[in-house]
This record gives sequence, structure tokens and C-alpha cells, in this order.
Amino acid sequence: MAKVLVLYYSAYGHIETMAYAAAEGAKSAGADVTVKRVPELVPESVAKASYFKMDQKAEIATPAELDQYDAIIVGAGTRFGTVASQMRNFWDQTGGLWAQGKLVGKVGSIFTSSATQHGGENRPSSAIPTLMHHGMVVVGALRLCGPVWRRSGQGRLALRRLDYHRRRRLASAFEVELEAARYQGAHVAKIAPSSPGHDQETIVLCGVIEGRGNLRPSILRGADIAVTTGEKISE
Repeated sequence: MAKVLVLYYSAYGHIETMAYAAAEGAKSAGADVTVKRVPELVPESVAKASYFKMDQKAEIATPAELDQYDAIIVGAGTRFGTVASQMRNFWDQTGGLWAQGKLVGKVGSIFTSSATQHGGENRPSSAIPTLMHHGMVVVGALRLCGPVWRRSGQGRLALRRLDYHRRRRLASAFEVELEAARYQGAHVAKIAPSSPGHDQETIVLCGVIEGRGNLRPSILRGADIAVTTGEKISE
């Protein structure tokens, strides 16, 4: 049974909702799933004044525990076209794991949410090099039918309308995004190795996440699996 961690940062609850949907999907695929969040960096007084969702039940994760899992699904919102600093700060503390190769061969996947259509929802790709530096297998989510702006081969993404009056920020992700998050969770769980000693040779092809790159069969020789859209590839 694969051990899957859904690791997220959520200010207003949208990513939190998607995280639990992804966890639900991973559980449906038979995985042992844990949901945790990264520490908040905003002072509590500022968070309350900004109407952050303060009652999130997930425990706080620590970088040192990441090697306990076979797969890590990362979820974070966008900030001015890039990933939220809370998540970036968390991964910047994983140098010790990198030095020891603790995450090599483990599966990584990403999802996000933004307030606007061009709010940086494509920025999950900026976290892919971090996972690759750790030697992780990057698993994308297959592009499903429906509006392009609600789907991405890089991971699930949701668009939330801005509440400029900031009276309430409800975790009301659309069911279509939650369904996609469940799919992504199950997809990752099925691909994740089920034992800490898993050491298969892996090729990660980020340039063909949506299956549209120039993929030459010759570069797959000698690898057990190549990850593009998240499917196993054979010649």
C-alpha cells in the first residue's frame, strides 16, 4: 500500500478543499493518505484582518518527514504569478533531504488555484524543477474534456473570483475541480511505488507534459517508466 502525503497551503480554503478531494481520490485507489499543511508565515493579526481561514484541521508538516511517504501531492495558490511563498519557504528547507537523496524515486504531483484566469495558474510548473532536483517522478494529470482554463496537464487548477470587499472567502471550489482533484489523487496513488526501497530508474519528461513534445522511443530505452501525462510509456 502506497503512502501518500497531500501537502498544501491555503489562505482562504479553496486549496484546502481541493486537497481533501485529492486525498479522497488517493484513498479510493487503496493508498494510505495523510493530509498536512505548511506553516503560515503571515502574522496572526494580519491573517485575521485579511479574513484568512483560521480553522483548518490539518496538522502542520515538517520537511524532515517527507521521506516517510511514497508520493507527495503538493497544492498551493498563486501570488502575483508565482507559487505562494509559504510553500516555497517549506521546500527551501529540504536541503538535508536532497543531500541524502531521501526523496529519489518518490512520486510528486502539483495542483493550484488562482483568483483570475491569468493569475499564474500555470505556475505549478515552476515547482517541477524542485521535485526533479530531489529525483522525484513528476506525475501530471491527464487533460480531461471541458474548458481548457479549468484543466491543465501540469495538475488540477481552479479559478476563484475575487471578493474585493473581502467579507467572506468560502471554500466553494466547483464540483468539476473537485472531481478532477479526486482523479489526480487516484492517478498518483496508482503510480506511486508501494515500498520505501523502490529504486527503479526513471526518466521524467517535463517538456511533454501534455503529450505533444517530440518524444523519441530511443530515449526511453533502459528506463522502467517515463512520465509525461502521467501514463506509462512503451515503445
